[in-house]
Amino acid sequence: MCGISGIINKDKSKVNHNEIKKINDIISHRGPDGEGFYYGENFAFGHRRLSILDLSEHGSQPMPYMDKYWITYNGEVYNYIELREELKALGYTFESDCDTEVILSAYDRWGKDCLNKFNGMWAFAIFDTEKQDIFFARDRFGIKPLYYINTDKQFAFGSEIKQLIALQSEVRANRYVIIESLLTNVDGHTEATFFEGVNKFPQAHCGYYNLADNSFKIERFYTLKVDSDVKRMPIEDATKKLRSLFEDSVKLRLRSDVRVGTCLSGGLDSSATSAFGSIHYHDNNQTLGKFTGIHAKSQDAESDESRFAKIVSDYLDLDLHIVEPKMDDFIDKIDELVYTQEEPFGSPSMFMGWHVFEKAKELGCKVMLNGQGGDEVLLGYERYYASYLFSLSFWNFIKQSREISLNSKLSFKDVVLYYFYFTSKTVRIKRLRKRSYLKKEIKSSFDFKTIKESAQSFRDIYKMQLFEIGTLQLPHLLRYEDRNSMRHSIETRLPFLDYRFVEFSVSLQINYKIARGWTKYILRKAVEDVLPDSITWRKDKKGFEAPEKTWMGGTTEMMKKAIQSSKLLNELVDTDRLLVDFDGIPFRRRWVYFMIASWERKFNVV
Repeated sequence: MCGISGIINKDKSKVNHNEIKKINDIISHRGPDGEGFYYGENFAFGHRRLSILDLSEHGSQPMPYMDKYWITYNGEVYNYIELREELKALGYTFESDCDTEVILSAYDRWGKDCLNKFNGMWAFAIFDTEKQDIFFARDRFGIKPLYYINTDKQFAFGSEIKQLIALQSEVRANRYVIIESLLTNVDGHTEATFFEGVNKFPQAHCGYYNLADNSFKIERFYTLKVDSDVKRMPIEDATKKLRSLFEDSVKLRLRSDVRVGTCLSGGLDSSATSAFGSIHYHDNNQTLGKFTGIHAKSQDAESDESRFAKIVSDYLDLDLHIVEPKMDDFIDKIDELVYTQEEPFGSPSMFMGWHVFEKAKELGCKVMLNGQGGDEVLLGYERYYASYLFSLSFWNFIKQSREISLNSKLSFKDVVLYYFYFTSKTVRIKRLRKRSYLKKEIKSSFDFKTIKESAQSFRDIYKMQLFEIGTLQLPHLLRYEDRNSMRHSIETRLPFLDYRFVEFSVSLQINYKIARGWTKYILRKAVEDVLPDSITWRKDKKGFEAPEKTWMGGTTEMMKKAIQSSKLLNELVDTDRLLVDFDGIPFRRRWVYFMIASWERKFNVV
């Protein structure tokens, strides 16, 4: 796990050392264990190393291979041991014990098809000295970040946006992205970022930059599909298979030459991850001590999950550490977190994850498992009930709505309202326009393209899952995860996003994932014997929620002042009306406007 950077001068001139070093140093937090550079005729690679596998100098980057390739790489390919054996049988030799060299030999053997053999997370660039091109690739679900700018003079790339805006003479806001975020609370679903001119390299894609003619092309290498054979599996067989895939995913993600721990909210996903992590952590080393869990406790009773984390910890015999951020911590860290995340984020709950990773660094847990992705692949969010209900007949709709109200935190009325809201583009757009404080001419002309696609996808639950995983929901959550963890030099690993597990889970019959009103039903059945019933059959889904009532209630004036002084908001929003109504607006809506103002100020955007 590391940070990468690169600059290509289109006029064929040498890259200045100070320039590549400058953008490489910006991400020193991603790789405090070392730095390296490679200089081509008119380009340069930079690398910051976080040593996880093969802690020796053999794992340093940029790494050469066969006098033919150079790579700068961020990520982990967990099945590198198996791939290395396969490549050895084909005649390849290796000098290191890390996955980087396996990637290079696999690329030499299979070209871009090597990507389909990798199980893991990655963003990398490989220079081919013979073809005189640079090959880029980003993992199937976009767990690891990659951004680029492409101007008349330069092409540059990096792990974080802040590297690239350091190369711009002026930092400009992408107003369409801001408007969409303010109006729909949706972001991160396209290649565009909040910064004009800075693009996100899309997940599940690879690309080539031709150094001779400066052409750049991107193509998809992976598409998530529904497997009809999986849909026909009996529930007993499907449950066993799901458990086997998940357990193997966790085992692979325990491969490390440094200490591994787990983020434990007390919810089903993090608890399942912790259970199998604790079971297999000592397989290869009996002297490691207890498996470490870290929990962030909320000050507000209604969002405090610490008792559930303690139940899980006691049951699994974990070494549990609980952090409890206070409002002073929240206020002190706002600017730092905005800088870390680089783009506005939708809730102050981000601070809870921040403190979990801060504690992990203090404890020396360089690798942390997390339950991200479980809700998207196994239908864990309450809004997914709407898509499920759409597939039912009228009487089954009524019956299932009642069961949902018994086995979730939604009332019968809530279930019905969710159904009409999420499956109807007309209802959603009308409500979004009504609650928005954007100027009338802006919101009346907005196209709501993404909301229309989302509402349409909710009418077919399989399409909805593919849309949520690939476009609407998962991309921005993965950004949050990456920035918070890597700011503290922590690598997070996500067992629910093993591509084998995702493909299998998405393809399951719907009534295996939602059954008798229970979300993630098949996962609950699969982990019954490794977790207590009070965790397996919890109804009140949360997940590291911040004490919004306490924190945001105590910072109202600070938020108003930030909004009032924002040039961007005054350009786009009826700030007079917003500030008059501010105290009566739900906390999350206040936060959206405050975030834009804070982001604008922190990055000095125009």
